[in-house]
Amino acid sequence: MTTVKYSLDQFVEDMEGLLARQPDEQKIFDTGSSWLERLVSNPEAIPSQYRVPVGKGNRPNHGSYALYQGDSGLLVTAVVWGPGDHASPHDHRTWGMIGVMDNTLTETRFRRVDDRSKEGYAQLEQDRRSQYNPGEITLLIPDVDEIHQMDNFTDRPTVEVHVYGKDLRGLDRSRYNLETGKITPFATEKYDNC
Repeated sequence: MTTVKYSLDQFVEDMEGLLARQPDEQKIFDTGSSWLERLVSNPEAIPSQYRVPVGKGNRPNHGSYALYQGDSGLLVTAVVWGPGDHASPHDHRTWGMIGVMDNTLTETRFRRVDDRSKEGYAQLEQDRRSQYNPGEITLLIPDVDEIHQMDNFTDRPTVEVHVYGKDLRGLDRSRYNLETGKITPFATEKYDNC
């Protein structure tokens, strides 16, 4: 008997159906994360060219590939963190779910402890550090628990699937400097495949 594996197309169809019902964020996380767990347990669900670092440009050790963008705002990407790859603390400003497909990744979460009265400044405190392995999911909750740093401390690429409620291209976001407290605005401009 052949086992049918959960595909990217099935995941997208399920997520779009869920979002069409306009659920609250908790329902998105509860239901969507179980589907994302199924998706990342099937590495063949993501084409092989989207499971390797891009190999050129300003971040040759990294890869960020758009897999699906829907009218609902749903965005699905494959992100590859090469050996030693690092992303400094940043936010997302939309709900998100991240599932590890291959290898492992270390995520450090931060919370703001300043009173937010000084523009362009944030004091962050480390909340927790977690290592995520294949099949494990981490959630991003806007304004509550979304500032994180990502590190691949291993000697091989880590492949993840990221799912967001909005396209990150052009979305106003922030990077945070842990030493100075400076907030630097930024927006994703493009993905490596488009």
